[in-house]
Amino acid sequence: MKLLASAEDRDALLREAMRLRSGQRVPEALATLARLQALHPQFSRLYQERGHCHVVLGNAPEAIDALTQAVRLNPTLPAAWDMLEQLYGMLGDAAQAAMAARHLAALRQLPPQVVVANSLLADGDLSPAEAVIRDYLREDGDNVGALRLLARICTQRAAPGEAESVLRSALERAPDYQAARLDYAMALLQQQKHLQARQEAERLLRHDPDNREYLKQYGAACVGLGDHEPVIDLYERLLVGQGQSGTEVAELRLWRANALKITGRQSEAIADYRAALAARPDYGVAWFSLANLKTYRFADDEIARMRAAESQLVIQDMDRIYLCFALGKALEDRREYAASWEYYEHGNRLRRVASRYRPEVAEACALRLKQVFTADFFVQRAGWGVADPAPIFILGLPRSGSTLIEQILASHSRVEGTQELTEIGRYAGEICGLDPDCGLPLNPEALQRLTAGEVQALGERFLAETHTYRRLGRPFFIDKMPNNFWHIGLIHLILPGATIIDVRREPMACCFSNLKQLFGTTNQEFGYGLEDIARHYRTYLDLMRHWDAALPGRVLKVQYEDVVEDLEGGLRLMLEHCGLPFEPSCLAFHETQRSVRTPSSEQVRQPIDRDGLEQWRHYAPWLAPLRATLGDALMNYRA
Repeated sequence: MKLLASAEDRDALLREAMRLRSGQRVPEALATLARLQALHPQFSRLYQERGHCHVVLGNAPEAIDALTQAVRLNPTLPAAWDMLEQLYGMLGDAAQAAMAARHLAALRQLPPQVVVANSLLADGDLSPAEAVIRDYLREDGDNVGALRLLARICTQRAAPGEAESVLRSALERAPDYQAARLDYAMALLQQQKHLQARQEAERLLRHDPDNREYLKQYGAACVGLGDHEPVIDLYERLLVGQGQSGTEVAELRLWRANALKITGRQSEAIADYRAALAARPDYGVAWFSLANLKTYRFADDEIARMRAAESQLVIQDMDRIYLCFALGKALEDRREYAASWEYYEHGNRLRRVASRYRPEVAEACALRLKQVFTADFFVQRAGWGVADPAPIFILGLPRSGSTLIEQILASHSRVEGTQELTEIGRYAGEICGLDPDCGLPLNPEALQRLTAGEVQALGERFLAETHTYRRLGRPFFIDKMPNNFWHIGLIHLILPGATIIDVRREPMACCFSNLKQLFGTTNQEFGYGLEDIARHYRTYLDLMRHWDAALPGRVLKVQYEDVVEDLEGGLRLMLEHCGLPFEPSCLAFHETQRSVRTPSSEQVRQPIDRDGLEQWRHYAPWLAPLRATLGDALMNYRA
């Protein structure tokens, strides 16, 4: 059956069903609705129309069932509540009739435009919902409920900045509007404004200390700030409460396990991951989290359970994807490389379908950056920015060994490791706009218009905003966001005293390591196809060569394989570049106790192991397209 392409097609089928019902052709109307349900199972109005059909047929139980489904999906359907009140009354169910009547009365107290916009939002019709509510707000701009609704629409269309602005306006009018404040905290969190999000959560908790949603929001903000210890007890507290569903228990156990893993308490983390799976056996992300420890080895029965879960016909897409990557790792550890590759390949293919990444967009962005950030650009702006030497940027491609380099340097008494900070990318987005597919700077030319004062302010802003991540009082700190290789020009402009280290790994090993790593729902989307990752690697090399030409000597290139072969030699090179004295503690980096959030968290708590250098060779029979697309990068990646 061909999927419908648009909401217009969906609505056409609904209108057809309504026409058939009006013509007393109810069986045909129900058949049309069945087709519509197969294509759009979350469309509330199809169930409302089905309720109408069963009312015509005199089948009250079926009508109630359909209408109940409609209001579950969309509580703002007055006609559905009206029919439910009448049907329950007819059957003598006074309690349910009264409940429906209360819902109907509440909707009738709202402005009709607000009800309509809410209903449209519930069915995913964002553009018409936004048009309706904006028209209404032109008449009644102080309606904070309508403002909150507009913010929810903005959030749904992936515009958290707009949602934040609208919610701030609502809270200025009604500071005690707690539901809007919770939405506001969520909008801040979506933009990685973790400190502000936690402050809002703390304000909510002063109002209601035991509110579960407020506590979860507080926990998420703490995690964003790298403050993992408090959330371990917080999630345990939430698990003690009564009435959680299996899904909620699984989520809480997963979140707690993640915090335990990051803080180095691996055995406890494993216990919680297993508890999550006991609550929800097909919870793909929990299976993958065990695999993502890199050191965990699955038992026979666990692999059988994963295979059974993945083979189910009805399973959420992301659960299947997580399970594929977990099975790929489990079978790789058993040296069953052909079967392992089948799962890696299947998981990547499924993940690639949902990805918006396009390699040509990244390549075009690199070209624009090269055109903007010329050597003359930097000469003309010499002396701009903040010369503070505190930041150390470790960047490159994911899975290049950057977590190892971070751990080595963070073992120095004068250096603090933080996490993959998002501030630089956010500044680039604010100034240049972001491409909707790849999240890369859309108009780098805007950086040419910055004044010396604005550049100075950005440097000061970075140091101020990252201060919250610096808890040890050390003079230097690390920002290990790999994607900052796109922003080296901006970094040098606003922070000319910062240290920049590019960690590079042999292309086949690096690309394969990305292919077998699932980065979550929206991160690093270039890593799910052989051609995509190869082209991305080539784009990275091309841009790094440009930075080297435009800013000679500015970036230290560290070859991962060289550090593995000669740790002390690599360490001395990096410390010299950072202006730091040699300390033997950096050679014993695996003994350093600190939180590590990346997929390599357990690996960097062990001495250096050469095994990872050649793992890709086990998959060489399937990686020929990767090798072909990498081309001359296989030979000149060190240049």
